Amino acid sequence: MSLLKTLGHAAIASMFIFGGANAFNEPGGRVQKVEDAGIPQPRQATILNGAVMAVAGTTLAFGILPKLSALALMGTLVPTTFVGHAFWSEESQQARATQLTQFFKNAAMFGGLLLVLTEKD
Repeated sequence: MSLLKTLGHAAIASMFIFGGANAFNEPGGRVQKVEDAGIPQPRQATILNGAVMAVAGTTLAFGILPKLSALALMGTLVPTTFVGHAFWSEESQQARATQLTQFFKNAAMFGGLLLVLTEKD
């Protein structure tokens, strides 16, 4: 793998490793958002989502099954984005702007993962 590809994968993966480990170790307020979305067993779902992010982020960073890692991360990113960054349901302008930024940051991360899927081995 080229140096630039390795650095790119590590950069994309860093958010998932950090955020996933944080969700796994300290699910905190995320659990309430998951429960409000009607997802069963919200604490377990939050912890599982964090574990998948941390593990798949780590494998992506190290170039281990990068396409499978990207697919797993994409699978966690969709519910995380819609449940965790529902800007449309925020009442204050500041909260809406913050969540909108996070929503589009996740959309950009999704785009980066799509690029991983299109890479030639």
